[in-house]
Amino acid sequence: MLEHLKVSNVALIEEAAIDFASGLNILSGETGAGKSILIDSINFVLGSRIPRDFIRSGAETATVEVFLTVAHDQLVEQISELGVEIGEDRALLIFRSLGVKGRSIIKINGKPITIGMLRDVAALLIDIHGQHEHQSLLNPQKHLHLLDRFCHDDLEPRKAQLARHISAYRALQKTIATVSGEDADEDRIEIYKFQIAEIAGANLIANEEEQLNSRRKLLSNAEKITYSSTQIAELLAGESGALDKLAQVMGLVETVASLEVEQTNFVDNLADSYALLEDISRHFTRYAEDLEHDPEELEKIETRLDQIYRLKQKYGRTSAAQILELYDDIERKLNAIENSQEELARLAIEKKALEKEIGRVCLEMSKIRKNAASALEVQIESILQQLGMESARFAIQISTRPEFGTNGFDRVEFMISANVGELPKPLSNIASGGEMSRVMLALKTALASYDTIETFIFDEIDTGISGRTAQQVAEKLSIIAKNHQILCITHLPQIAAMGDANFLIEKSQTDNRTFTYIHNLEGGGKVAEIARLIGGAVITETTEKAAREMINLANMSKKSN
Repeated sequence: MLEHLKVSNVALIEEAAIDFASGLNILSGETGAGKSILIDSINFVLGSRIPRDFIRSGAETATVEVFLTVAHDQLVEQISELGVEIGEDRALLIFRSLGVKGRSIIKINGKPITIGMLRDVAALLIDIHGQHEHQSLLNPQKHLHLLDRFCHDDLEPRKAQLARHISAYRALQKTIATVSGEDADEDRIEIYKFQIAEIAGANLIANEEEQLNSRRKLLSNAEKITYSSTQIAELLAGESGALDKLAQVMGLVETVASLEVEQTNFVDNLADSYALLEDISRHFTRYAEDLEHDPEELEKIETRLDQIYRLKQKYGRTSAAQILELYDDIERKLNAIENSQEELARLAIEKKALEKEIGRVCLEMSKIRKNAASALEVQIESILQQLGMESARFAIQISTRPEFGTNGFDRVEFMISANVGELPKPLSNIASGGEMSRVMLALKTALASYDTIETFIFDEIDTGISGRTAQQVAEKLSIIAKNHQILCITHLPQIAAMGDANFLIEKSQTDNRTFTYIHNLEGGGKVAEIARLIGGAVITETTEKAAREMINLANMSKKSN
């Protein structure tokens, strides 16, 4: 419920604060007094677009605050799911400001939020009906959404199921398009076959390059290696080589050791060194003898390495191992293409099954809507009769569209016949603003039984009506207000008399500035305002008496309803 509204520096309003009551809150005043500014302010704080000249002339910032309390447990849960914290007191303080430079601040319970979050929260709390909604009611695209609000509990699980099926269906369509495209690309098939043949013909081995490079290095330097190895053996074991010199050293050390026992260890060390050098000499002798000088093998290695290099360059890879990985990938793609007909047949079966399942869910949704539509037609007709349209016939036409979407395959349009003998026609055929207002009120009344929305705001609901019809509209608003809070801007005394709380909006001029003020009307103030609405600017005893009588009748009507 909307409990408090505070407006600062918005258009003609410098400062205004209103404490709203439960039930029916009436806002009235002269044309141009600023009633629409209040609605603009509420729209603004709930996330709507900003009207021109919103900020009061001379002010730096316009601010609007609303304080609401939430009664329904379901609403508390939904608000929490949107990421907005709501305490045990179930209170929401929504604040929005706008500076002259365009900077806007939005907070709920003191914490900054985005405009998107604000709109999502506001949609759960308050339903505003203004003149623009007449146009939206004429749009058949809105009718399906309105009908679905009557089917909520039954329809939502099906909508969620349909959304999952459609997501899977779209993914399947992409797969089919991909497979079909590859199947039709004969050039790609030929390219894949050529690449497979080329890579397979190369007989690549993963680590072949490393081995070939090592072998090439050896063969390229065979003469230098042979020469060096021969020299090593000659320097070690040749005449007057290192081994001969070492043998002489060993003899001298043995002489010293025979004379000095402490030098004996060097004899053994030299013997080990002699044996090691002898092994090295024999190794390099054999190595030089066994080393092959094969120019043909070297040429083959060079050719093979060149082949591998060209393949790497061609396929943009850095090693034979990567080319082999590419080969496996190309082979998989070719197999997929060659098996595409079989795959397409399988996907077609899967698609048909999914289409059948989507059709089943859409049909279930359509049945739910048709059942709800039948009940709603009766309900709307009954309300319209109560609102003075005794001959009205209301029909909901549900037809099947050729394509399905996330809302199924139904097309919904509201139809009406206002007079006896006329067939129901689209709402756009309604010429009377009064009739349109009553149809809108009937829909709102019916929705009120199903919605968890706690506050309804009606701006100019009385357009085009008067007399008995005005009284019927007033009584209907009073009935809705028993279970919902209503804020209603009106010019009609019949509706104003039904108010549980009445507010007068008036403007005045001071120091060449215009100001809008809001007064809570009680007792005589309410009588005076009803009298003004009845008689105009001049209030007489007769109009005051009529006003008191109208208020008394309204109170009696509220007690009997």
